[in-house]
Amino acid sequence: MAGSLRYLLTLGRLCPGLGVVPQTRALAAVVPGVTQVDNKSDFLQKRPHRQHPGIRKLPHVRLPQALSNGAQLLLREIAEPNMENQVQALTNYLWSRHLPVEPEELQRRAMHLEKKFLENPDLFQTEEKLREAVLNALRKTTYHWQELSYSEGLSLVYMAARLDGGFAAVSRAFHEIWAQNPAFQPQTLMDFGSGTGSVTWAAHSVWGQTLREYMCVDRSTAMLVLAEKLLKGGSESGEPYIPGVFFRQFLPVSPKVQFDIVVSAFSLSELPSKTDRNEVVQTLWRKTHHFLVLVENGTKAGHSLLMDARDLVLNGNEKSPLDPRPGFVFAPCPHELPCPQLTTSKPLACSFSQAYHPIPFSWNKKPKEEKFSMVILARGSPEEANRWPRITQPVLKRPRHVHCHLCCPDGHMQHAVITARRHGRDLYRCARVSSWGDLLPVFTPSSFPPSPAQDPSES
Repeated sequence: MAGSLRYLLTLGRLCPGLGVVPQTRALAAVVPGVTQVDNKSDFLQKRPHRQHPGIRKLPHVRLPQALSNGAQLLLREIAEPNMENQVQALTNYLWSRHLPVEPEELQRRAMHLEKKFLENPDLFQTEEKLREAVLNALRKTTYHWQELSYSEGLSLVYMAARLDGGFAAVSRAFHEIWAQNPAFQPQTLMDFGSGTGSVTWAAHSVWGQTLREYMCVDRSTAMLVLAEKLLKGGSESGEPYIPGVFFRQFLPVSPKVQFDIVVSAFSLSELPSKTDRNEVVQTLWRKTHHFLVLVENGTKAGHSLLMDARDLVLNGNEKSPLDPRPGFVFAPCPHELPCPQLTTSKPLACSFSQAYHPIPFSWNKKPKEEKFSMVILARGSPEEANRWPRITQPVLKRPRHVHCHLCCPDGHMQHAVITARRHGRDLYRCARVSSWGDLLPVFTPSSFPPSPAQDPSES
């Protein structure tokens, strides 16, 4: 494969009339600064292009059979006739949920309303009436965030609604680590806001041979009881399917306690304020020895929350004397620069999609897609991360060309139109079989200065 690439490049230089574009010029039209396929070590190794090393999306994820059986047993025991409607209602509520309005923002809105009302002073002759009008207007226009308190019944509804989708999202995040670092062998894991325990099951599916301790932290006693039942096949007795799982309601206090992997999946959005989220993120980062995995809904609110957490870790001045190693973005961003999705005139959520087979309840037969946002932070040097461009939208495949929207290592978004003639067969084939969330295996060698995107035919 590498030999054929060299032959095409040589042929293009010697015989320009054949229409073979030199690779360094051609790929500069894909992404500014991208000059060649990252095939310096023949990365395909005679594998088909559909298995190129930038592939990250998993095939349809399926719950472990023991977990699926346990969940079905628990729902059969309660025999709730209206469960399907409750599941749908909770799903819609969780997906449409916004972050709580911060006190500073609430005050800004109140001052704006007061200024607006004072433009008609005759309507509000006393300060009390003005204050009452401002409060009424705020009640009508402000999102009323409420903390969810999970009882035994609501925990079961949450399990039926979110166990399989949450497992799929976290499995996809863990696969990102495994694909880039297959030699990583974690021994300890902490899950903040563990809920039904889907993180534990997903981690066991990937690193079950080496993980010996799973610390599940959740303030809801009902959720902890439910997660323990699921580990035992849906019963209160018997041996747990996964050994070494511990449950507690509070984070470990000792600063000396660290875990190889720390996870917060769909939990930061349940905290009542940005101050609380920042405190929790800083605590989780102090507890992180290798990887901090954060997952939220694939909405603008979820993505914005994760970017705040990302920036907090990257820009944090707090250095732990026990672990002074800096942090960097392991995935999905190929850079530590501001997110280009949030700097556009119309901010978009950077999200991903993972297909999965749902728990086969009576209303849950067809395969589904879980849309989520994630960020994986790691301790060490950014040189340890893969800096290939990330595909941020569904790939559009057209006759003899492919449209890819890429987040690039220079911190910019790029719409690349890739063809075999202009960019080489290998890159075209890799792009054509890639999916939303995969990496495109091209890179910018330091020996080449960044090139502006242009049509090679115009050079």
